[in-house]
Amino acid sequence: MLVVATAGELGESRVPLRPGETVPERRIAELEAAAALLGVSRLVLLGRRDSGLPGGAGGAHARALAAADPLPLARTVAEIADDEGACAVVHDDEHGIYGHPDHRATFRIGAAAADLAGLTGYRTTVDREHLHVSARDRHLVHGAARAAAVPYGRVTAEIALAVTGTPAHLAAKRAAMVVHESQIDAADVPEDGFADAYGYEWFCRTGAPGPLDALGNAHLLARATP
Repeated sequence: MLVVATAGELGESRVPLRPGETVPERRIAELEAAAALLGVSRLVLLGRRDSGLPGGAGGAHARALAAADPLPLARTVAEIADDEGACAVVHDDEHGIYGHPDHRATFRIGAAAADLAGLTGYRTTVDREHLHVSARDRHLVHGAARAAAVPYGRVTAEIALAVTGTPAHLAAKRAAMVVHESQIDAADVPEDGFADAYGYEWFCRTGAPGPLDALGNAHLLARATP
């Protein structure tokens, strides 16, 4: 199951919206399509407002996620996890991967939810050393970090766990990415070389080994990739 905090209200659409359609409506429709492609059994929207990029005025809005008290939202997420019989909570790391205020907020919420529910917490990040070698400015995080004027990810030695998948898994991952056409141009994530840029997901773990550990740690393989 997937919990999403905002609808990306402060973003722009790179494609024309339909008559009467708003950016958050388009983003939610794309999110629902991506969830269906990935086989997500339950999608929950927390209904907070996008906070915008670091230093922007959006973070001061009364409903901005970045300004929200994380504990009530964490309780909601913990209750959902309990309802679903979850054994782990996956959320952004404390750096927000590339410093986005809402990503930092989801760290606070996710970490507290995992603690409240007594579950393993996985903090998602990216290995910037690996991406420097394998992606060479072809990963979307590169552009996101430039837009926010912040660093991104972690060095390899800081990351405990890397998970990879089959070609079918990567095809599903790409399909779920490009369905967000208001944000992503399919040409920016070409099939050729997709595995080089997006073949791994990286995590730091809090608590006991959980389901992602059981998938097998590709960390050493990731480090060895030329």
